[in-house]
Amino acid sequence: MKSRLSVMARCLTVLGLAFAVLAPSACTPQGTESEYERNQALYVTMRDGVKIAIDVWLPSDLEPGSKIPTVVRATRYWRALDLASDSLEHDRNFSEAERFNSAGYALVLVDARGSGASFGWRPYELSRDEVEDYGEVVDWIVEQPWSNGRVGAYGVSYAGNTAEMVAVNRRAAVKAVAPLFNDFDNFEHLVFPGGVLTVGFLEGWSESVHNMDRNDICALNGRTGEECDRLKGWALGVKPVDGDEDRASLAAAVAEHAANTVPFAAALEYEYRDDPFGPAGETDVGYKRSPCAYLPQIEASGTAMLIRVGWLDAATVNGALGRYNSIDNPQKVIIGPWDHGARNNADPFMAADAPVEPSRDEQDKALLEFFDTFLKAGGSGELETSITYYTLGAGEWSTTEVWPPDGFETRRWYFAENGGLNDWPPVGNEGADSYTVDFEATTGVHNRWYTNGGAGDVIYPDRAEEDRKLLTYTSAPMERDIEITGHPLVVLQVASTHTDGAFIVYLEDVGPDGRVTYITEGQLRAVMRKVSEQPGYYWKYGPHRSELRADAMPLVPGEVAELSFELWGTSVLIKAGHRIRVAIAGADKDTFLRYPRDGGVPTITVQRNRVYTSYIDLPMGER
Repeated sequence: MKSRLSVMARCLTVLGLAFAVLAPSACTPQGTESEYERNQALYVTMRDGVKIAIDVWLPSDLEPGSKIPTVVRATRYWRALDLASDSLEHDRNFSEAERFNSAGYALVLVDARGSGASFGWRPYELSRDEVEDYGEVVDWIVEQPWSNGRVGAYGVSYAGNTAEMVAVNRRAAVKAVAPLFNDFDNFEHLVFPGGVLTVGFLEGWSESVHNMDRNDICALNGRTGEECDRLKGWALGVKPVDGDEDRASLAAAVAEHAANTVPFAAALEYEYRDDPFGPAGETDVGYKRSPCAYLPQIEASGTAMLIRVGWLDAATVNGALGRYNSIDNPQKVIIGPWDHGARNNADPFMAADAPVEPSRDEQDKALLEFFDTFLKAGGSGELETSITYYTLGAGEWSTTEVWPPDGFETRRWYFAENGGLNDWPPVGNEGADSYTVDFEATTGVHNRWYTNGGAGDVIYPDRAEEDRKLLTYTSAPMERDIEITGHPLVVLQVASTHTDGAFIVYLEDVGPDGRVTYITEGQLRAVMRKVSEQPGYYWKYGPHRSELRADAMPLVPGEVAELSFELWGTSVLIKAGHRIRVAIAGADKDTFLRYPRDGGVPTITVQRNRVYTSYIDLPMGER
């Protein structure tokens, strides 16, 4: 298992800063001289007077009078570094600019409001003001003499969120966006899955962005003393705009960032979607901070979308599939065996060093082809809506126009005595199993939740030992190869000694040799269990919950309650001779906040009888 990265190193890895400071690119500019400056850093003033910092990269051979399309990448992770070297080749964005510029695009990089060198402050991530800013940046672009009036946006992670938010403003110039590995529903799929706070991810990420907002590059990298001095010999922090030689404007912008909400501190006080969040007391932030809240505007824009997501990248795959079934925009969705950003192959049945497929070069080529289709003269402007997905353990890709795909039927598996998992219902009236929550249980620090914060590859070691800390139910060996593709649904009939608790359900593969391989999981905080009759913002594959404080339902100690929830989507091959396991936990010490929050240790009783039947529905098909 890979060693745990420091908080700062994790952040630098995901933000693309690692080595960019210490290892300048060996590339050199291509093409002939242009009358335009190759790179400019400047402010664009918004409707309320707030100045937003941008970097503009133009082809080195762009001639006056030429009109080219533009691709935007907006981030809250510093659009560029303030380097000691003034050579463009040393800029960490140089290779990205070369790729787009050589393909005939302008590249515009944006510091989000309240971050980087931009002015303003951040009451929460992806505030409404921030979203509106991106429309005004587009307006500025189309007014430039080199613009052909067509704009696209792309990015990974937070920049993937902003790419989708660019479409929200419904500017006619925006024809295509590529939200890659983004958080369509930040509350549900990353920060509070099932209402359970992912402290392992959020605490480190929050500290990193807080240091960025203070423009403290040494704290960001965990450097002090002489190490800090050496680092500052390469880079001072975020890049100021051109002409800000004394960095007075940058200092003024950073001073405004002091009002920013610190996400982790605010999240500890925030439990339900309508709770006040941060010093400003914003409510309903659970939806406001996510693209899912703007689906009507995104659909009205008609913007074409290229979407990439990994099966094991937090729970973001459910967002990609929920969006697909909720709006009519042309969408090409690719679901791969990837960590966050597709830097590593995360298929748990493959070696940890298995190569990424498609390769990064192939992914970049497909991205350019997508933008060519919509932003360049002669592009068809057409995209076949489809989902292309990888099946874990099989190494195979499939394409479908509908989700769930055809060929899979729901098969119900019942919890049984002696830890069994049967495909026939129980016959008795009294079967039950008691389990006292083991708060030492863990899935480690290279799991699906940590990768979204920069921990890199998703690696779950053999789960056999950890499963001894959990309540497990295991099937007989499969008689033939079986594929599970879709969204498992679990129904737990449980009683507890406490009014609250986290219920985490893992779906696992047990090999003939006893090795236990993680496949997917789902979780639900008990007080969040009330199922809502009102539809949500987008298509969900399990019961919908409002997650509002008024709908909280504490457990009544000793009384049986039903908890029904989806596991995060998957596609996996279960080979003949392998068994299916359902493992139930009440904690993941390295990942989630402890529930109940008062420090109690619940004992739960899982009912498995004719009166109170616990089971899992799996979308299965024979191969």
